[in-house]
Amino acid sequence: MPERVETFLDAHGLGVGPLTTTRIGDGGGSNFTFLLERGDERFVLRRPPRPPLLPSAHDMVREAGLQNAMREAGFGRLAEIVAVCADESVLGVPFYVMRFLAGDVITTELPSGLETEAARRSLGMDLVDTLVEIHAADVSLPPLAAFARPGSYAERQVRRFSQLWEINKTRELSQVDEVGRFLADHLPPPLEPTVVHGDYRLGNMMVAPGEPTRIAAVLDWEMGAIGDPRADVGYLLATYSEPGGRTSALGSTPVTAEPGFPSRAELVDRYAERSGREVEPLAWFEALALWKAAVFCEAIYGRFIRGELGAEDTRAAIFEAAVPLLAETALAAVAE
Repeated sequence: MPERVETFLDAHGLGVGPLTTTRIGDGGGSNFTFLLERGDERFVLRRPPRPPLLPSAHDMVREAGLQNAMREAGFGRLAEIVAVCADESVLGVPFYVMRFLAGDVITTELPSGLETEAARRSLGMDLVDTLVEIHAADVSLPPLAAFARPGSYAERQVRRFSQLWEINKTRELSQVDEVGRFLADHLPPPLEPTVVHGDYRLGNMMVAPGEPTRIAAVLDWEMGAIGDPRADVGYLLATYSEPGGRTSALGSTPVTAEPGFPSRAELVDRYAERSGREVEPLAWFEALALWKAAVFCEAIYGRFIRGELGAEDTRAAIFEAAVPLLAETALAAVAE
């Protein structure tokens, strides 16, 4: 396997000599990233988990294509993709390779340089400003227009995840079904479409080395699409724990509860001011984000109980309780 990857890298002029690979991050049930080192050069390889995979999930070629289209549209906060491999004979799955980008990905600890409340506030505001930049990309440009689909993005999301729930579920959970029905019965009128990242949260950002108040790169574009920008704002709120306030049921980036980070209301106000968009009904989009997370987490839980995850991924057992909690939190969001 390493020899085939070396041959692929050779064909694209990426480094010279023996290849060393190191897994980056914990991956879980989503896509995996690996640090590739050849001589003095470093790259990052991104690939899906081992098959079987859900239909239309983990599409590496599409994910790479959307990022390249965003770069062509003028959005620069991206890692540079240098090679895409659709040939499954190399790794058994498609993958792509990026240039290594130095920086920190923030999850449970803050890097040096964010000790003050002012610094943390600046980072929170740049998180919003980066999203505004993504949503400002011109989706009429041919590279991005190729990703557009007719009809309502919100309706497609509800329909697709209702179908995925039927595929993913390992048990009957009335809460999940109830959220799906509510969302389908209360579809909001659409806004003008933009690029939607689909998994927009601080944990999918890389902050600049030596300047951690600035987002250097937006990572993990697997869920990217052309759609309703409020989906990203709702998802950001669903994953955001605010200082002295609500803790995210997803728990993905708990550090935003530290003093200095903006409140949820401040995030929304900043987005509305900088984008010039109306953002309501955000509760619907927050519920959508929590419901989608429940559907995804049930898929990971299913892989866990079937013994398809490695020993290092036994933490997926938490999804037995987390999936119904996410659905209940989604119901509470739309009940407020």
